[in-house]
Amino acid sequence: MPSANNAAIVEISQTANKFRSSIVLQYDNKYIDVKSILGLFTTLLSSSNYDLHVHGPDAEEAKIAMAEVFAKHNLGVNVVQE
Repeated sequence: MPSANNAAIVEISQTANKFRSSIVLQYDNKYIDVKSILGLFTTLLSSSNYDLHVHGPDAEEAKIAMAEVFAKHNLGVNVVQE
């Protein structure tokens, strides 16, 4: 599993920031705000199996966009349907 590069991290964060919903990445019982580039740097380099939790008024659109950007960069993510 390749780790994320800087371009992936920036694009993931920028995509998340287009939405009003809360977008949180979960791994190993840790939770990272995807809108935080700093949080992503420490997270995406150390793990390869993530759950993405999206809550808010535009959650459905956000889930689709986030899944696409993760896939584009070959990062595995499970978008949790709640």
